[in-house]
Amino acid sequence: MDAFVKHIGTIYPCRDAIARKLYKYYRTGDPFPPALFIYGQSSTGKASIVREVLRSDESGFQCAHINAISCYTNKILFEAIARQLEGAKLTQANNYSYDRKLDYVKDFLAVLQQLPRSRSFVIVLEHAERLRDMAHNLLPLFLQLPEATGLNISVVLLSSLPFEKFYIKTGLPPIVKLFVPEYTRNEMLRIVMNDYPSHIERLTEHSNQKSRDWLSAVTREFHSNYVNLFLGTFWKVCRDAKELRLVAVECFLPYCEPIRDGTIPATDSMNLWRNITKTLKVALSTMYMRLGTRHNGTGTSVTAMTSTFLPQYIELPYYAKYLLIAAYLASNNATKEDKRLFVKNHGKQRKRMQAVNARAKVVEKMITKLGPKAFNIDRLLAIFYAILDEKVGLTCNLMAQISTLVHLKLLTYVSVDGGGGGMLDGSVTRLQCTVGLDFIMHVGRMVGFNVRQYLSDFF
Repeated sequence: MDAFVKHIGTIYPCRDAIARKLYKYYRTGDPFPPALFIYGQSSTGKASIVREVLRSDESGFQCAHINAISCYTNKILFEAIARQLEGAKLTQANNYSYDRKLDYVKDFLAVLQQLPRSRSFVIVLEHAERLRDMAHNLLPLFLQLPEATGLNISVVLLSSLPFEKFYIKTGLPPIVKLFVPEYTRNEMLRIVMNDYPSHIERLTEHSNQKSRDWLSAVTREFHSNYVNLFLGTFWKVCRDAKELRLVAVECFLPYCEPIRDGTIPATDSMNLWRNITKTLKVALSTMYMRLGTRHNGTGTSVTAMTSTFLPQYIELPYYAKYLLIAAYLASNNATKEDKRLFVKNHGKQRKRMQAVNARAKVVEKMITKLGPKAFNIDRLLAIFYAILDEKVGLTCNLMAQISTLVHLKLLTYVSVDGGGGGMLDGSVTRLQCTVGLDFIMHVGRMVGFNVRQYLSDFF
């Protein structure tokens, strides 16, 4: 077992305890547990470790890996499981289809009962929380498959939700639970440092073949210092291992550029860090968009995530652009200014010296410089309808575009209704716009809208 766990640790570090427990459950030759529920935050290595431990070709049992998102009906789910357990493959000969129709539970159980009883089987269901939206008898069935089929079969449920969210009124049989914690900072440091060979390979690809002597200065100690500084900036913003590894390799290229040019030595970590500060700020604002970097003909990397270049990468629908503009105006205008900015007949305003002096703003007191303020959905929609020339009904598609902007990290939730209303309660849910003035000006030019005309800072 120690050799097996060590092998898993070389592929997926910092998960020895999880691999050891999975080995005891499935690799010792004892009967499998009827079901195993593994839960934890996303990007903690649940699916990868389970897939590595339960390899069908090495372990002597047949394993089916199913994604519950793609198997959204009973028929697709049953056929995918039966096909993988039988070892059948979709080819041109069978017209890329399964020869049996498994519409009901009885058909699925009949196929499983025909499997050889001398073998063992494991079904791995990723995104198991989707089972709650399917037939009510599916989850109890998967938890009791050995009783229903008489096979040595086990179901592994992978989810980001705790098992308490799966309870139903009729109750569920007991299940073995296994929690996968998030990576700590030291564990994440070890994971990113393991990418040193791939980082060096990336540097080799983007450097000239004639002058590669400078790569000898990029040692493991140099890379370790970079990873420490990198996590010091990004750890509070993101704990996702995949995203951190992706951004780390993209930022490592501009970090090493002064060494290749000979302007900054590899031992001067302070100046190297100051040189990359601007790139890191832009990478922080576009953490989950995966825009990467582009390179010019000389091999130097140019940040592709600048405020004027970024909107060209994001293809937003027409109304979503106006929603984003409305969100920026709501975040960077005081509520008391809405009537003056967005209502045509807002009445006369007397010019007093006090009002004139108040509007003579210095740069430090401008709202666009102080940072975005929170606003509710009702105010967002009111500004949206005020700046949009045409009449549009409040539909589900329009509300879904607000969720899309939140998913793209262009908007963020400041507070959400705790009573379960969520976004539907527009007076309670509060949002904040995260984009800057240059970004929103570029979006405004796309739809022919002058953003500065509706900002109180520029009156």
